[in-house]
Amino acid sequence: MKSSSTGQVTDIESCAAKVVDPDRVAAVRSRMPAESDLGDTADVFGLLSDPGRLRLLLALLEGELCVCDLAVVSGLSESAASHALRLLRAHRVVAVRRAGRMAYYRLDDAHVRMLLDLAVAHTEHTEAIHPERRGTETKAEASPPERSQTSG
Repeated sequence: MKSSSTGQVTDIESCAAKVVDPDRVAAVRSRMPAESDLGDTADVFGLLSDPGRLRLLLALLEGELCVCDLAVVSGLSESAASHALRLLRAHRVVAVRRAGRMAYYRLDDAHVRMLLDLAVAHTEHTEAIHPERRGTETKAEASPPERSQTSG
């Protein structure tokens, strides 16, 4: 709330008119996805909000990797990486190929790759949300751990 020079209190969070452009509002509402689709999309963004899962997905931009290599690249334990990958697979973000006891993961489709590419490009050209972090991140923190020379 804000006080005006006349001493009246006005609510700055409300519009004077409930609908300014009814035709545009109707057009936007007609193109709005169904609630279930909005929920599914929010779930995907929720999956991307975890730094560990995001490191796994960014590693898969380079191509298919086994769980052991993904664990090393992401800095997660094999158990944590496996759990995260199961969750990502359940939401059709990654796909798995099994070869004996080994599981090899890859991004499920081009849409996932595009979403990751756009997210990385966006963060590269915008200022950090937390300016207090600027200059405090070391190179080791900025990039994931180096990949092991042995294949798992």
